[in-house]
Amino acid sequence: METRLLREKDILPTKEVLENALGGSYQAFDDLMKTLTDIKYSLVPQWNYYRDGKTWLCKVCYKKKTIFWLSVWDKFFKITFYFMEKHSAVIAGLDIDKEIKENFNRIKPAGKLIPLTITIKNTDQIKDAIRIVEYKKNLK
Repeated sequence: METRLLREKDILPTKEVLENALGGSYQAFDDLMKTLTDIKYSLVPQWNYYRDGKTWLCKVCYKKKTIFWLSVWDKFFKITFYFMEKHSAVIAGLDIDKEIKENFNRIKPAGKLIPLTITIKNTDQIKDAIRIVEYKKNLK
């Protein structure tokens, strides 16, 4: 069973808290954040506690555009992008894991947006996330 973590409003998601929550997947989290916050991507992570979901989430932005949302689970993390239906064909053509594409095609839209979620447990999985970030960042 998947367990979402970072539920305590008063416990900020510090490096130590994240290392403890993510365990072995912390290295993947750290590598992803280092890559995306460098000069090439210039993304900005913003941790906030959301009362409606009673959890800390990280909104990762480029300028004013939200690129993805990150949630912390027991020993892994998930990142979720939101796309419009018109982007489906391009996503189908991206050089990413086939299972990610299949999951995206099965998900029903939430209003006008379709969520694309990736579960990340190790560093091998971040390459797909980075490819999707590159696509999302360049959308107009």
